[in-house]
Amino acid sequence: MRRDLPYALGGLVLGGLLLGNAALTPDAATVGALDVALVLAMAVALAVCRRYPVVALAVVTVAMLAVHVRVHPGVSAAFPVLSAVYVAAWRGRRAAAAVASLVFLGSFLTRDISMAPAGRPGDLVAERTALLLGWFVAANVAGLVARQRRAYLEQVEQRAIEAERTREEMALRRAGEERLRIARDLHDSLTHSISVIKVQAGIAVHLARKHGEQPSATLLAIQEASSAAMRELRTTLDVLRSPADEDHVGLARVDELVERTQAAGVPVHVTVSGPARDLPAEIDQAGYRVVQEALTNVARHAGPATAHVHVEYAPAQLTVSVTDDGHASPAHPVTPGVGLRGMRERVTGLGGTLRAAANDDHGFTVRAAFPLDGPGRTARSRAVQPAQRVAESR
Repeated sequence: MRRDLPYALGGLVLGGLLLGNAALTPDAATVGALDVALVLAMAVALAVCRRYPVVALAVVTVAMLAVHVRVHPGVSAAFPVLSAVYVAAWRGRRAAAAVASLVFLGSFLTRDISMAPAGRPGDLVAERTALLLGWFVAANVAGLVARQRRAYLEQVEQRAIEAERTREEMALRRAGEERLRIARDLHDSLTHSISVIKVQAGIAVHLARKHGEQPSATLLAIQEASSAAMRELRTTLDVLRSPADEDHVGLARVDELVERTQAAGVPVHVTVSGPARDLPAEIDQAGYRVVQEALTNVARHAGPATAHVHVEYAPAQLTVSVTDDGHASPAHPVTPGVGLRGMRERVTGLGGTLRAAANDDHGFTVRAAFPLDGPGRTARSRAVQPAQRVAESR
């Protein structure tokens, strides 16, 4: 209805112009109630001419011919018909527009010629005939041009949509090719080395037990860590080779990280605040990776230290923090490495914030906060690139 409003207003304006012209024209008859009703019918027909162009054109043509015969208001009776003809041609009803133009022109000029005074010059009738003929030809041509322009714009828009779809398909295909390349590179560069570490550690454990000795905790930790690394690497390769981005790791597996870290000689305490809840897969995985990277850094850099893992579930936010009491201090700032940079990119890519800094007294804290209510998480931030995922998970 909102799109029909300009047509309704146009019909009222043309009706007012027609009645005003009839009142001011010297040779026009008096406007009666029937004439006003015909003008109102014309305005209503113009109001719906966009949706029903042929019906509206017929009503307007008949109504204006009746007004012209009864009142003879002059060429102003042709204005509503011209408008209806233009709309009909624009909506693709060319035959109806041409027939209505011919019917109105023939009837209008027949009425003028038959009612012309005896002494009226013929050139005035010829002038009016040429004028109306030019107007109706222009209305038909303008409607056709407007329709062709509309079809052209729709075609251009469709081509743009098709081009965008093609670009998306090409991007997806290139992303798939890149995933396969990364999977091959990972397989060639890491799988062999980790397999050797796992085999050698297993042999060492077997030989120690064969000789009646208890394998050292460090050796067992190496064996367990290499096995876990192989499992995660196989999972990562499966993810890269398939379109599904499911890594099957999350905060539910933090206990495994804690056990491996404790096996490496680092005491770890875990605290969970709030009721556990289902998290979006990307946030659940990112929280796990933050804990994994932070505990790895504790084992590598903190020296003799105890780590504290705190997972806090809030209605609108997930907070994951890892704190240690190692030898880090504000006086000796830590230079961010690949792990910290990848961790920050992962967290901020999901709309969260990451703080990684030394404590005021001693030790180091890594704290990541992820929004769960949605505003900070965009489609762009959720689409983590495969290469970035691999770099961050090392």
